[in-house]
Amino acid sequence: MKEFNYVIQDEQGIHARPAGILVKAANEFQSDIQVDKDGKKGDLKRIFGVMGLGIKKGDNVQVIIEGPDEEAAAQKIETLFREQL
Repeated sequence: MKEFNYVIQDEQGIHARPAGILVKAANEFQSDIQVDKDGKKGDLKRIFGVMGLGIKKGDNVQVIIEGPDEEAAAQKIETLFREQL
């Protein structure tokens, strides 16, 4: 299992555009990828799972990745968070 935390920097939080980018990237991997905000989890492979968390600027999120390609998935998803959000 791989995990990382990230504080959202984007002024608009995770809105449709970055959520779509994250979902598209997450679906490239077999691993289960969850995002946790304040104890509520959403599936990073489903746009409504991400959007439903209502993640705003300044929110701390934890991303949890578990599966056969978790190392590659963690690297790509963390890079996207740092570059896009």
